[in-house]
Amino acid sequence: MRNSIEFEVYGDYALFTDPLTKLGGEKLSYQIPTYQAMKGILESVYWKPTLIMIVDEVRVMNAIRMESKGIRPIDYSGGNTLANYTYLKQPRYQVKAHFEFNMNRPDLADDRNENKHHNMLKRAVKAGGRRDIFLGTRECQGYVEPCVFGEGKGFYDEVEELHFGHMVHGINYPDETGRNQMEIRLWNPVMRSGIIQFIRPEQCTQVRKVSDMLPKTFNSSNVEFVDRLLAQIGEEGNG
Repeated sequence: MRNSIEFEVYGDYALFTDPLTKLGGEKLSYQIPTYQAMKGILESVYWKPTLIMIVDEVRVMNAIRMESKGIRPIDYSGGNTLANYTYLKQPRYQVKAHFEFNMNRPDLADDRNENKHHNMLKRAVKAGGRRDIFLGTRECQGYVEPCVFGEGKGFYDEVEELHFGHMVHGINYPDETGRNQMEIRLWNPVMRSGIIQFIRPEQCTQVRKVSDMLPKTFNSSNVEFVDRLLAQIGEEGNG
């Protein structure tokens, strides 16, 4: 696929939180990562507002195992609260994704250089990402490295079909949809032979509005050209 990238992401723990379990202060991970979590990992590897990252497939390499821990969350009222968080243990995934240009951002049209961004994305994956990688939440450190999608033996390769029920797919933001609101998407994922094929965000039929939101604009008030900054640095150095 055009502008595609393949990589492996893994860590000791992951917490792809089921939002239904957060109401009482407890957290329970989904059994598989959400589309939004994988997209967030990819954007930590390489992010530009010019691009929209599309996650195509995820291959579950290790057995789905859970581990509960007693956690002391920050209690700003001064209490001594103990919560129970249930994590995925030793998660490892192969990811296949690609990028497309964000056509809802005409202000960034000059940055639509396909070859440049693809090469920078591949270098970022090889370097392990430009920013820290987290598997769902900050306490779950992740690691990224290049791979060939489908290579190696996965735990669920011989499992014909596995359903995971109703779960979050991801979040719609106004700079990607053109609508001035934040929305949540829901879907029903199915894993076949260890592989989850994600539907595209616009294919999700179950969409719920969360709140009104305006996209951030980039113009002369908050963007400076590199050449101008370098010239300014040179003048200060000569002075």
